[in-house]
Amino acid sequence: MTPHGTRAGEDAEDLDVEEVLALVRNSNDPPIPAERGETDSRRASDQPDTSPRPDTRHHATPWPEARATAERAARNTARAARRRPVSVPLEAALGLTLAAALDALTDLPSFDTSAMDGWAVAGPAPWDVRDDGVLAGHADHAPLTDGEAVRIATGARIPPDTTAVLRSEHGRTDDKGRLHATRDVVPGQDIRPRGQECRSGDQLLPVGTLVTPAVLGLAAAAGYDMVTAVPRPRADVLVLGDELLTEGRPHDGLIRDALGPMLPPWLRALGAEVTAVRRVRDDADALHEAITTSDADVVVTTGGTAAGPVDHVHPTLRRIGAELLVDGVKVRPGHPMLLARITETQHLVGLPGNPLAAVSGLLTLAEPLLRTLAARPAPEPYTWPLRDAVHGHPYDTRLVPVVLRGDEAVPLHYNGPAMLRGIAAADALAVVPPGGARAGQEAELLDLPWASGGIGVCFT
Repeated sequence: MTPHGTRAGEDAEDLDVEEVLALVRNSNDPPIPAERGETDSRRASDQPDTSPRPDTRHHATPWPEARATAERAARNTARAARRRPVSVPLEAALGLTLAAALDALTDLPSFDTSAMDGWAVAGPAPWDVRDDGVLAGHADHAPLTDGEAVRIATGARIPPDTTAVLRSEHGRTDDKGRLHATRDVVPGQDIRPRGQECRSGDQLLPVGTLVTPAVLGLAAAAGYDMVTAVPRPRADVLVLGDELLTEGRPHDGLIRDALGPMLPPWLRALGAEVTAVRRVRDDADALHEAITTSDADVVVTTGGTAAGPVDHVHPTLRRIGAELLVDGVKVRPGHPMLLARITETQHLVGLPGNPLAAVSGLLTLAEPLLRTLAARPAPEPYTWPLRDAVHGHPYDTRLVPVVLRGDEAVPLHYNGPAMLRGIAAADALAVVPPGGARAGQEAELLDLPWASGGIGVCFT
């Protein structure tokens, strides 16, 4: 990949998002896990499997398969849409994925610089010290001659013919104003030579790198004003329900809407650009209008995915000819979630209305879908031993909020489908296999986008 200048080069524009995804997905990607079934259940208890056999009428998709389906759907969309990378100013690039390699536009550093405050010295001691000094950001200074020194600041350009930089704490002056070293001086010490970090044209970061604050700093240091990146997938949020209040306390059968405030920032953390948040009453025509007029890549609905009298999501999807890719998942909470292809390049993620069940749907279906559309690398799976035993569902996976304490994951209480008290204090969700998990058993963890080791609250 050739350097693409301060505005991200034209050569990189030939790479579409599908090709970026192909580069991000390599042989090191973790395999899709097999469905967790009776073998895991026996391992959890070390006893013969006595749990009920799965109900033959239970046609929901196994949890790992549902996540894999969402990822495949996004890859198919990238192939169909031929989405193009975009040139993005550095201040707007955080969280995007590089669609062109970040190549150095200059040597770093671009000239020999002082690594310390002190003196630039030439030849052996003692040295006569010039009256002037050398500061960062100033032009070239006259060469030094043997026996000469000049005050220099960290980051300043080294004068020609300098032997070394003597740190301020390693020098002293005598009564004649001459500078002496209090320890041996090694040629080149405390000088950062030109090109020490990289040479112009060196690849600093490859295609597929997630833009973090450190990446922004490196890009700026390397001379970039803009980078070429995969655009964020656009998401519309449709909050369904006549019973929802947007302010004040619950009253008279009405409840506060928890998902309207929670979903947009969560979706942004998963890589989406939230283009609209709309409240839709319990009316089939209103829902039809909201879905069919959206031009977002992903439509996220809340509630209405079951078969109640005002659950209009399934009938509306049939009405518009959508293809159901996932219709229910073997996971608790969140079983009645769904994923549908509305058009060749547009999907709908139907989340349950209960708040923690909606979080389960986000991490099961929305996360792999949005991550793949944004060409973000898949997180490496990891496990953590559970401090306490966790009750399991007979044949469904459970997602349980946990906090990380030392080398253990502590399951949290208040983990019912309608509860947010546990997840609000959590660092991650533990993936509990059918049949449950015993104390000390390793459990796969799903990180929360903002988790940073806990907030010191543990509802156990």
